Amino acid sequence: MAAPLFADYLVERRLLRRRLSFWRIAAFVAAAAGVVILGLRLFGADGPLNFSPHIARLTISGVITGDRDTLKLISKLEDSRAAAVLVSINSPGGTTTGAELLYEALRRLSAKKPTVAVVGTLAASGGYIAALGVDQIVAQGNSLVGSIGVLVEYPNFAKLLDTIGVKVEDVKSSPLKASPNGFEPTTPEARAALASIVDDSFAWFKDLVKQRRALTDPQLAAVDDGRVFTGRQGIGLHLVDQLGGEREAIAWLEQEKSVPKGLKVRDWEPSGTAQRLGLFSIAAQGAAFFHLDGLSRLLAQGEEAAGAHVLDGLVSIWQADGSN
Repeated sequence: MAAPLFADYLVERRLLRRRLSFWRIAAFVAAAAGVVILGLRLFGADGPLNFSPHIARLTISGVITGDRDTLKLISKLEDSRAAAVLVSINSPGGTTTGAELLYEALRRLSAKKPTVAVVGTLAASGGYIAALGVDQIVAQGNSLVGSIGVLVEYPNFAKLLDTIGVKVEDVKSSPLKASPNGFEPTTPEARAALASIVDDSFAWFKDLVKQRRALTDPQLAAVDDGRVFTGRQGIGLHLVDQLGGEREAIAWLEQEKSVPKGLKVRDWEPSGTAQRLGLFSIAAQGAAFFHLDGLSRLLAQGEEAAGAHVLDGLVSIWQADGSN
């Protein structure tokens, strides 16, 4: 009986070796595919490490926070081989300080290279501040621009706390320290202090629009009430230079800034993070290939979490409920 058992053992060993060989090959292929994809993203025609002359496309989308990755990318563009930069904007705005940092970075870039903003659906509040940083603003007829304004929002739970019988007490150095705090009714003094901050930032925003768009005082007064305008309205109000999209923006660069014709447009994206390099996405796809659905979903959630931001302080942001 020993011989048949030994033969079965040899068969099982062969099957085990074949399975191990299959998974080793599969793992190698998956790793190689990941390296190839990453290489294409970095060194391909649209990769950040390709140094041929081109028109760079810088995308400003979502909530503006003045994140370091975007500011570093703009700084790199200053010394790149890009002949010009298309700044594609689709943003409701964000923090006022973040928009200010972005505006200043784009002004430095515009001092070295021709720049033009191409507005997608929305360039409002801080998104419009970013557009002011470039040489030319191009928008579709139904794009929304403007929302010139600043706000501070904070929840107030004082009435709720009174209802449930909870009182939050504090000891502070002065009445305006940490005010408003949301746990007590906002005093007139605290409200006035906040209003002075908003007014100061609003004056800065209006001066920026007036200077960059060469508006008279009456022209500024017609657009500084926090409303958004369509691209068509923006032309007449001097908030937009031209109607159109990337085709019209590139034509303007060629005609007005002597940018060579026929240059390819390359996307420039922040590098140096797992999210920007797409490592989360690549890993999620690899996990799905091996039917590791739970891990795939977790990695996909990591991709989303890596791009999450929290707003605080003064904000210049357009909201559908009319806040701005």
